Amino acid sequence: MSTPAAPKRRRATGRVTLQDVAATAGVSPITASRALRGERGVATELVARVQAAVSQLGYVPDPAARALASARSNQVVVLIPLLSNALFVDLLDAAQSTLLAAGYQSLIGVTHYQAEEEEALLRTYLMNRPAGLLVTGFDRTEASRALIQGSGVPCVHLMENRKDSGLYSVGFSQQAAGHAMTLALRERGYRRIAFAAAQLDPRTLQRAHGYRAALADRHDPALEFLDSAPSSFALGAQMFDRVLAQAPDVDAIFFNNDDLAQGALLQALRRGIQVPGRVAIAGFNDLIGGEQMLPPLSTVRTPRGEIGLRASEMLITLMRGDAVDEPCVDLGFELLMRESC
Repeated sequence: MSTPAAPKRRRATGRVTLQDVAATAGVSPITASRALRGERGVATELVARVQAAVSQLGYVPDPAARALASARSNQVVVLIPLLSNALFVDLLDAAQSTLLAAGYQSLIGVTHYQAEEEEALLRTYLMNRPAGLLVTGFDRTEASRALIQGSGVPCVHLMENRKDSGLYSVGFSQQAAGHAMTLALRERGYRRIAFAAAQLDPRTLQRAHGYRAALADRHDPALEFLDSAPSSFALGAQMFDRVLAQAPDVDAIFFNNDDLAQGALLQALRRGIQVPGRVAIAGFNDLIGGEQMLPPLSTVRTPRGEIGLRASEMLITLMRGDAVDEPCVDLGFELLMRESC
Protein backbone atom coordinates (compact mmCIF):
# COMPACT_ATOMS: atom_id res chain seq x y z
CA MET A 1 0.00 0.00 0.00
CA SER A 2 1.47 3.35 -0.98
CA THR A 3 1.79 6.09 1.61
CA PRO A 4 -0.71 8.93 1.09
CA ALA A 5 0.88 12.12 -0.15
CA ALA A 6 1.62 14.68 2.50
CA PRO A 7 -0.99 17.44 2.46
CA LYS A 8 -0.09 21.05 2.03
CA ARG A 9 0.45 23.06 5.16
CA ARG A 10 -2.02 25.68 6.23
CA ARG A 11 -1.16 28.92 4.53
CA ALA A 12 -1.96 31.07 7.58
CA THR A 13 0.89 29.81 9.75
CA GLY A 14 2.77 27.22 7.72
CA ARG A 15 2.46 24.92 10.72
CA VAL A 16 1.91 21.20 10.27
CA THR A 17 -1.32 20.26 12.03
CA LEU A 18 -2.71 17.10 13.58
CA GLN A 19 -5.10 16.92 10.64
CA ASP A 20 -2.07 16.82 8.31
CA VAL A 21 -0.60 13.95 10.32
CA ALA A 22 -3.90 12.07 10.27
CA ALA A 23 -4.29 12.50 6.50
CA THR A 24 -0.71 11.32 5.85
CA ALA A 25 -1.17 8.28 8.11
CA GLY A 26 -4.57 7.49 6.61
CA VAL A 27 -6.40 7.66 9.94
CA SER A 28 -8.89 9.98 11.56
CA PRO A 29 -7.67 12.98 13.61
CA ILE A 30 -9.14 11.37 16.73
CA THR A 31 -7.14 8.17 16.15
CA ALA A 32 -3.98 10.19 15.48
CA SER A 33 -4.49 12.12 18.70
CA ARG A 34 -5.06 8.97 20.74
CA ALA A 35 -1.99 7.32 19.20
CA LEU A 36 0.20 10.30 20.09
CA ARG A 37 -1.10 10.31 23.66
CA GLY A 38 -0.17 6.64 24.02
CA GLU A 39 -3.71 5.58 24.85
CA ARG A 40 -4.46 1.91 25.02
CA GLY A 41 -6.83 0.49 22.45
CA VAL A 42 -5.03 1.95 19.43
CA ALA A 43 -3.65 -0.81 17.21
CA THR A 44 0.14 -1.08 17.08
CA GLU A 45 0.10 -0.80 13.29
CA LEU A 46 -1.87 2.46 13.46
CA VAL A 47 0.48 3.90 16.07
CA ALA A 48 3.43 3.08 13.79
CA ARG A 49 1.76 4.83 10.86
CA VAL A 50 1.04 7.93 12.93
CA GLN A 51 4.61 8.05 14.27
CA ALA A 52 5.95 7.67 10.72
CA ALA A 53 3.77 10.58 9.60
CA VAL A 54 5.00 12.69 12.50
CA SER A 55 8.61 12.04 11.47
CA GLN A 56 7.89 12.64 7.79
CA LEU A 57 6.13 15.96 8.34
CA GLY A 58 8.17 17.23 11.28
CA TYR A 59 5.00 17.64 13.32
CA VAL A 60 5.30 19.34 16.72
CA PRO A 61 2.15 19.14 18.92
CA ASP A 62 0.60 22.44 19.94
CA PRO A 63 0.20 22.21 23.75
CA ALA A 64 -2.20 25.15 23.83
CA ALA A 65 -4.49 23.57 21.25
CA ARG A 66 -4.33 20.21 22.97
CA ALA A 67 -5.22 21.76 26.32
CA LEU A 68 -8.12 23.65 24.73
CA ALA A 69 -9.46 20.52 23.09
CA SER A 70 -9.12 18.22 26.06
CA ALA A 71 -9.26 20.65 29.02
CA ARG A 72 -5.88 19.16 29.98
CA SER A 73 -2.40 19.43 28.43
CA ASN A 74 0.23 16.74 27.98
CA GLN A 75 2.52 18.54 30.41
CA VAL A 76 3.47 17.21 33.83
CA VAL A 77 4.68 19.61 36.50
CA VAL A 78 7.60 18.32 38.57
CA LEU A 79 8.45 20.34 41.68
CA ILE A 80 11.79 19.62 43.36
CA PRO A 81 13.77 21.53 46.01
CA LEU A 82 17.08 21.91 44.12
CA LEU A 83 18.71 21.17 40.79
CA SER A 84 22.22 21.43 42.27
CA ASN A 85 21.65 18.35 44.44
CA ALA A 86 22.57 15.07 42.69
CA LEU A 87 19.81 13.38 44.67
CA PHE A 88 17.11 15.27 42.78
CA VAL A 89 18.98 15.21 39.46
CA ASP A 90 18.89 11.39 39.52
CA LEU A 91 15.20 11.42 40.41
CA LEU A 92 14.36 13.98 37.75
CA ASP A 93 16.28 12.13 35.04
CA ALA A 94 14.33 8.93 35.66
CA ALA A 95 11.00 10.75 35.87
CA GLN A 96 11.51 12.78 32.71
CA SER A 97 12.59 9.74 30.67
CA THR A 98 9.55 7.75 31.81
CA LEU A 99 7.10 10.57 31.14
CA LEU A 100 8.59 11.37 27.73
CA ALA A 101 8.26 7.75 26.61
CA ALA A 102 4.55 7.94 27.45
CA GLY A 103 4.03 11.16 25.49
CA TYR A 104 4.23 13.68 28.33
CA GLN A 105 6.47 16.73 28.66
CA SER A 106 8.01 17.77 31.99
CA LEU A 107 7.74 21.28 33.39
CA ILE A 108 10.34 21.59 36.14
CA GLY A 109 9.91 23.96 39.05
CA VAL A 110 12.54 24.52 41.75
CA THR A 111 11.22 25.47 45.19
CA HIS A 112 14.55 26.06 46.99
CA TYR A 113 12.99 24.38 50.04
CA GLN A 114 10.66 27.38 50.39
CA ALA A 115 6.95 26.59 50.87
CA GLU A 116 5.98 30.03 49.55
CA GLU A 117 7.95 29.47 46.34
CA GLU A 118 6.21 26.14 45.84
CA GLU A 119 2.82 27.81 46.32
CA ALA A 120 3.66 30.48 43.72
CA LEU A 121 4.81 27.81 41.25
CA LEU A 122 1.64 25.81 41.76
CA ARG A 123 -0.55 28.85 41.12
CA THR A 124 1.31 29.57 37.87
CA TYR A 125 1.51 26.03 36.53
CA LEU A 126 -2.04 25.02 37.41
CA MET A 127 -3.38 27.88 35.28
CA ASN A 128 -2.01 25.96 32.27
CA ARG A 129 -4.08 22.89 33.18
CA PRO A 130 -1.27 20.30 33.39
CA ALA A 131 -2.02 16.62 33.01
CA GLY A 132 -0.36 15.72 36.31
CA LEU A 133 1.81 16.77 39.23
CA LEU A 134 4.88 15.28 40.89
CA VAL A 135 5.68 17.07 44.16
CA THR A 136 8.35 16.48 46.77
CA GLY A 137 7.19 15.35 50.19
CA PHE A 138 4.12 16.43 52.13
CA ASP A 139 5.28 19.58 53.93
CA ARG A 140 3.62 22.55 52.24
CA THR A 141 1.28 25.46 52.93
CA GLU A 142 -2.43 24.93 53.42
CA ALA A 143 -2.99 27.06 50.34
CA SER A 144 -0.78 24.72 48.28
CA ARG A 145 -2.68 21.69 49.52
CA ALA A 146 -5.95 23.38 48.60
CA LEU A 147 -4.61 24.25 45.14
CA ILE A 148 -3.62 20.63 44.47
CA GLN A 149 -6.88 19.20 45.76
CA GLY A 150 -9.08 21.78 44.06
CA SER A 151 -7.36 21.45 40.68
CA GLY A 152 -8.49 17.87 40.12
CA VAL A 153 -5.06 17.18 38.62
CA PRO A 154 -3.60 13.74 39.50
CA CYS A 155 -0.72 14.15 41.95
CA VAL A 156 1.98 11.80 43.23
CA HIS A 157 4.24 12.68 46.17
CA LEU A 158 7.96 11.87 46.01
CA MET A 159 10.57 10.77 48.58
CA GLU A 160 8.14 10.11 51.44
CA ASN A 161 5.23 7.79 52.19
CA ARG A 162 1.82 8.44 53.63
CA LYS A 163 -1.13 6.04 53.62
CA ASP A 164 -3.87 8.66 53.89
CA SER A 165 -6.90 7.96 51.73
CA GLY A 166 -6.73 9.70 48.37
CA LEU A 167 -2.99 10.32 48.51
CA TYR A 168 -0.43 8.74 46.19
CA SER A 169 3.21 8.47 47.14
CA VAL A 170 6.47 6.74 46.23
CA GLY A 171 9.45 6.91 48.57
CA PHE A 172 10.78 5.43 51.77
CA SER A 173 10.76 6.14 55.50
CA GLN A 174 13.34 8.83 56.20
CA GLN A 175 12.84 8.26 59.92
CA ALA A 176 13.43 4.52 59.63
CA ALA A 177 16.60 5.15 57.63
CA GLY A 178 17.98 7.51 60.29
CA HIS A 179 17.06 5.00 62.97
CA ALA A 180 18.75 2.13 61.10
CA MET A 181 22.06 3.93 60.53
CA THR A 182 22.22 5.01 64.17
CA LEU A 183 21.61 1.45 65.35
CA ALA A 184 24.24 0.16 62.91
CA LEU A 185 26.80 2.53 64.43
CA ARG A 186 25.85 1.48 67.93
CA GLU A 187 26.12 -2.20 67.03
CA ARG A 188 29.69 -1.51 65.92
CA GLY A 189 30.48 -0.35 69.44
CA TYR A 190 30.09 3.43 69.17
CA ARG A 191 28.43 5.06 72.17
CA ARG A 192 28.95 8.83 71.72
CA ILE A 193 27.21 9.24 68.38
CA ALA A 194 26.59 12.79 67.12
CA PHE A 195 24.08 13.81 64.45
CA ALA A 196 25.27 16.71 62.26
CA ALA A 197 22.84 18.22 59.76
CA ALA A 198 22.44 21.19 57.43
CA GLN A 199 19.58 22.60 55.31
CA LEU A 200 17.09 21.24 57.90
CA ASP A 201 14.38 20.43 55.40
CA PRO A 202 11.51 18.14 56.50
CA ARG A 203 13.28 14.94 55.40
CA THR A 204 16.42 15.88 57.33
CA LEU A 205 14.34 16.45 60.45
CA GLN A 206 12.71 13.05 59.99
CA ARG A 207 16.18 11.44 59.91
CA ALA A 208 17.04 13.34 63.08
CA HIS A 209 13.90 11.94 64.71
CA GLY A 210 15.01 8.43 63.79
CA TYR A 211 18.45 9.13 65.25
CA ARG A 212 16.96 10.33 68.53
CA ALA A 213 14.60 7.36 68.76
CA ALA A 214 17.45 4.88 68.24
CA LEU A 215 19.51 6.42 71.04
CA ALA A 216 16.53 6.77 73.37
CA ASP A 217 15.82 3.06 72.96
CA ARG A 218 19.34 2.39 74.30
CA HIS A 219 19.31 5.23 76.88
CA ASP A 220 22.24 6.93 75.10
CA PRO A 221 22.54 10.74 75.00
CA ALA A 222 21.71 12.58 71.79
CA LEU A 223 24.36 15.00 70.50
CA GLU A 224 22.92 17.19 67.76
CA PHE A 225 24.66 19.83 65.66
CA LEU A 226 22.21 21.57 63.36
CA ASP A 227 22.91 24.32 60.82
CA SER A 228 20.25 25.85 58.56
CA ALA A 229 22.83 26.82 55.91
CA PRO A 230 22.88 24.95 52.56
CA SER A 231 24.81 21.70 52.62
CA SER A 232 28.33 21.66 51.13
CA PHE A 233 31.77 20.06 51.45
CA ALA A 234 33.04 23.25 53.12
CA LEU A 235 30.28 23.23 55.71
CA GLY A 236 30.95 19.55 56.37
CA ALA A 237 34.56 20.38 57.20
CA GLN A 238 33.46 23.20 59.50
CA MET A 239 30.90 21.02 61.26
CA PHE A 240 33.48 18.27 61.75
CA ASP A 241 35.73 20.74 63.58
CA ARG A 242 32.77 22.07 65.57
CA VAL A 243 31.68 18.63 66.73
CA LEU A 244 35.16 17.63 67.89
CA ALA A 245 35.66 20.98 69.64
CA GLN A 246 32.34 20.91 71.49
CA ALA A 247 32.12 17.16 72.11
CA PRO A 248 35.74 15.92 72.26
CA ASP A 249 34.68 12.47 73.46
CA VAL A 250 32.43 11.80 70.45
CA ASP A 251 33.36 8.55 68.70
CA ALA A 252 31.02 8.66 65.65
CA ILE A 253 29.34 11.37 63.57
CA PHE A 254 26.25 10.63 61.48
CA PHE A 255 25.87 13.39 58.87
CA ASN A 256 22.46 13.96 57.31
CA ASN A 257 23.88 13.76 53.79
CA ASP A 258 27.01 12.75 51.90
CA ASP A 259 28.09 16.30 50.99
CA LEU A 260 28.72 17.05 54.64
CA ALA A 261 30.22 13.63 55.36
CA GLN A 262 32.65 13.84 52.45
CA GLY A 263 33.72 17.31 53.53
CA ALA A 264 34.29 15.93 57.04
CA LEU A 265 36.43 13.08 55.70
CA LEU A 266 38.59 15.53 53.77
CA GLN A 267 38.99 17.70 56.86
CA ALA A 268 39.99 14.68 58.94
CA LEU A 269 42.61 13.84 56.31
CA ARG A 270 43.95 17.40 56.41
CA ARG A 271 44.16 17.35 60.19
CA GLY A 272 45.67 13.87 60.40
CA ILE A 273 42.70 12.53 62.39
CA GLN A 274 42.21 8.80 61.96
CA VAL A 275 38.85 7.64 60.59
CA PRO A 276 37.46 5.42 62.02
CA GLY A 277 40.29 5.01 64.59
CA ARG A 278 39.59 8.31 66.34
CA VAL A 279 36.06 8.97 65.08
CA ALA A 280 33.73 7.16 62.68
CA ILE A 281 31.89 9.08 59.94
CA ALA A 282 28.65 8.12 58.17
CA GLY A 283 26.56 9.92 55.56
CA PHE A 284 23.25 9.62 53.77
CA ASN A 285 22.11 9.08 50.12
CA ASP A 286 25.20 7.33 48.67
CA LEU A 287 26.07 10.17 46.30
CA ILE A 288 28.85 9.94 43.72
CA GLY A 289 32.33 10.02 45.23
CA GLY A 290 31.59 8.41 48.57
CA GLU A 291 33.07 5.06 47.68
CA GLN A 292 36.26 6.75 46.41
CA MET A 293 36.91 8.68 49.63
CA LEU A 294 39.76 7.75 51.99
CA PRO A 295 38.43 5.77 53.72
CA PRO A 296 35.32 4.84 51.66
CA LEU A 297 32.24 6.44 53.22
CA SER A 298 29.59 4.46 55.07
CA THR A 299 26.16 5.73 54.07
CA VAL A 300 22.50 5.01 53.41
CA ARG A 301 21.74 4.22 49.78
CA THR A 302 18.43 5.77 48.74
CA PRO A 303 16.47 4.67 45.65
CA ARG A 304 16.08 8.10 44.06
CA GLY A 305 16.16 6.90 40.44
CA GLU A 306 13.66 4.16 41.21
CA ILE A 307 11.46 6.71 42.98
CA GLY A 308 11.40 8.90 39.86
CA LEU A 309 10.56 5.89 37.67
CA ARG A 310 7.85 4.36 39.86
CA ALA A 311 6.22 7.69 40.70
CA SER A 312 6.02 8.60 37.01
CA GLU A 313 4.52 5.22 36.16
CA MET A 314 1.94 5.69 38.91
CA LEU A 315 1.11 9.18 37.66
CA ILE A 316 0.73 7.96 34.08
CA THR A 317 -1.76 5.37 35.31
CA LEU A 318 -3.74 8.08 37.11
CA MET A 319 -3.62 10.45 34.14
CA ARG A 320 -5.09 7.72 31.95
CA GLY A 321 -7.96 7.33 34.37
CA ASP A 322 -6.97 3.87 35.58
CA ALA A 323 -6.95 2.62 39.17
CA VAL A 324 -3.66 2.32 41.05
CA ASP A 325 -3.27 -0.99 42.85
CA GLU A 326 -0.77 0.31 45.42
CA PRO A 327 -1.21 4.04 46.22
CA CYS A 328 1.64 4.10 48.78
CA VAL A 329 4.88 2.50 47.54
CA ASP A 330 7.74 2.10 50.03
CA LEU A 331 10.96 1.31 48.14
CA GLY A 332 13.07 1.03 51.27
CA PHE A 333 16.78 1.85 51.64
CA GLU A 334 20.10 0.06 52.04
CA LEU A 335 22.84 0.50 54.64
CA LEU A 336 26.33 0.54 53.13
CA MET A 337 28.78 0.06 55.98
CA ARG A 338 32.14 0.82 54.40
CA GLU A 339 35.53 1.53 55.98
CA SER A 340 34.74 4.95 57.51
CA CYS A 341 32.94 3.15 60.35
